[in-house]
Amino acid sequence: MTDEIKVEIPAKFKNLVEEIKKLPVVELAELVKVLEAEFGVSAAAPVAVAGPAAGPVEEKTAFNVELKDVGAQKIEVIKVVRDVTAKGLKESKDLVDAAAAGTAQLIKEGVKKEEADEIAKKFAAAGAKVEIK
Repeated sequence: MTDEIKVEIPAKFKNLVEEIKKLPVVELAELVKVLEAEFGVSAAAPVAVAGPAAGPVEEKTAFNVELKDVGAQKIEVIKVVRDVTAKGLKESKDLVDAAAAGTAQLIKEGVKKEEADEIAKKFAAAGAKVEIK
């Protein structure tokens, strides 16, 4: 059912990999989030967006999420920006400050409708307004 890919583990990482293998899934997920936040990277696999199909009805599959209004809870909005974009604190704060000044800011582009809706819910919970285009 699944294709396993064998990876040669360098000797210097063998102990680390063995320790990670012992972690429960919940702790492993937490470790991934910590590493993503610490190093400003994402563990998600890059997604290639296919070109439009040659069908009569073209349904939009990639959406952009723009931050329109920050609201009263600026710090919460900065936290959501950091979570969604994996940007650092300064970049997230600058983006939120620009949106607070009245300039709409692109948060994520080329995401699926479901992901765009989830992002919009996170911003709504923080008191911000976003637009999905």
